[in-house]
Amino acid sequence: MFSIHIRSTILFLAILLTTTAANPALPARATNFTNPVLWQDYPDLDVFRVGHVFYYSSSTFAYSPGAPVLKSYDLVHWTPVTHSVPLLSSFGARYSLNGSGNGYVKGIWASTLRYRASNDMFYWMGCIENRQTHIFTAAGTTAGAHAGEVPAGRWNWTAQPPINTCYYDSGLLIDSDDDTMYVVYGSPSIHIAQLSPDGLRQVSTQQVYTPPPGTTLEGARLYKTRGTYYILATRPADAEVVLKSAGGPLGPYTARALVTRVAGPLPAGTPAGFAHQGGMVDAPDGRWWYVAFLDAYPGGRIPVVAPLRWSADGWPEVVLDAAGRWGGEYPTPVETDRTVGGVGGTDLFEGGALGEGWEWNHDPEGTRWRMAEGGGLVLGTADVTGDLFAARNTLTQRIVGPKAVGTFRLDVSAMRDGDRAGAVLFRDRAAYVGVWKEGAAARVVMVRDLTLAEGTWSTLAEGTVAAAGPTLAGGEDVWLRIEADITPAFGTSTERRAAFSYSVDGGKNFVGLGPGAALSNSWRYFSGYRFGVFNHATKELGGEVKVKSFTMENAS
Repeated sequence: MFSIHIRSTILFLAILLTTTAANPALPARATNFTNPVLWQDYPDLDVFRVGHVFYYSSSTFAYSPGAPVLKSYDLVHWTPVTHSVPLLSSFGARYSLNGSGNGYVKGIWASTLRYRASNDMFYWMGCIENRQTHIFTAAGTTAGAHAGEVPAGRWNWTAQPPINTCYYDSGLLIDSDDDTMYVVYGSPSIHIAQLSPDGLRQVSTQQVYTPPPGTTLEGARLYKTRGTYYILATRPADAEVVLKSAGGPLGPYTARALVTRVAGPLPAGTPAGFAHQGGMVDAPDGRWWYVAFLDAYPGGRIPVVAPLRWSADGWPEVVLDAAGRWGGEYPTPVETDRTVGGVGGTDLFEGGALGEGWEWNHDPEGTRWRMAEGGGLVLGTADVTGDLFAARNTLTQRIVGPKAVGTFRLDVSAMRDGDRAGAVLFRDRAAYVGVWKEGAAARVVMVRDLTLAEGTWSTLAEGTVAAAGPTLAGGEDVWLRIEADITPAFGTSTERRAAFSYSVDGGKNFVGLGPGAALSNSWRYFSGYRFGVFNHATKELGGEVKVKSFTMENAS
């Protein structure tokens, strides 16, 4: 995680005088890739490689399941394959929206994921609410025996007893020499803990680096390469620092800059933050790459990739373009015929399980939703409330940027009096197009100004009906559409907008409804906007809607 307050000192700036040269020789490749590699909200990343598979873990706050894991064969094309935290219930009652408050902006912040070949186990670790470090493991994946591939059905995440130390913004290292496990963590100073042989308990911990007064470091990752230990740590929210050990994993460490206020690779007119808080990873050919993210609100934080080179005295350096910016294009890290699924397309909710791109707003009420036989997702009402933020079982998916269209097809014939269902543009300032059932009538409405109070994250406003559409004749499906512009406008007063529409003629013609909605650029909610679908009651439980499909199209 990061604080937006940028703190620095003259001493620390002196440490950061090492700069990165532009345009060193790069390997010849048949193709180039374009940054950002994934225009979706996957922040606080941890990236590593097993065999020919790259893995990427990200933070999810109160969304459930948590800590998504993506895979790639080339560091450019990514697809979600699992979540390290199947349910957030072990974190506390608030993560189930069961009357104990909510977990918005809490939950899973920057965490860490690694694979240990000696026992064929993936380890995920994350500190929750600055208290304990929770651990989830996946054993028996056979990744080591299959060049990093985890066969279908092999992901089996299990909660382990937590460690009673907060490994804040942690990074896990499994030492290649003796298989010892270490965790680097902390803010503003950096600590390293040694774990027990099974990786589930703390043996010892100590502070290994103290930044100059007034400077904060966080988001730490620990590496060992070329026989040397390195720590990457971010100076929020504009720089990345490399710490290089002159001895073992506990140091002593000295610091140099990796990137300092490096402008991102986005086109002019798309204000975003500086590339920072990333991780290093080596490709099968031995070359190293740096993966970081840009603050790109209202869409969230998006990953960018750049090659690393190594100085004569053993320091990694990011390859920038001739202008000293993060390159818009670089040679593709790995040329391979292996592919992963793309972003977007149509989901018919088939196969008996939700795709890994979906996450609930909190832990769902499991008895109130099901996959329908023959396809479709049935959402039963789980709460009697007029507050969408307090209603369980809102299902969300990250928006692909910079502009996208999300369309849900709903069968609303089983809604009951007082039920509200629809397609929502979900964040702390939300809006939706949906159906309100009032008596026997089902009316299409556009609702906006649903708002959480910044800081407390309690509901400030439940929204107002901005426009009313037709009353449905009954029995027909309704298509609900959101057109979202999440082009970055970070740090500006520019408000991107979303438009809402519906169709009752089989999805052939869409009718705009309402004035649209302005999107928030604030970083304080951390997560970016998502498309979502919901169904909740305001009078009594028992109603249902069937989500027959969802289509997301890049409209950039």
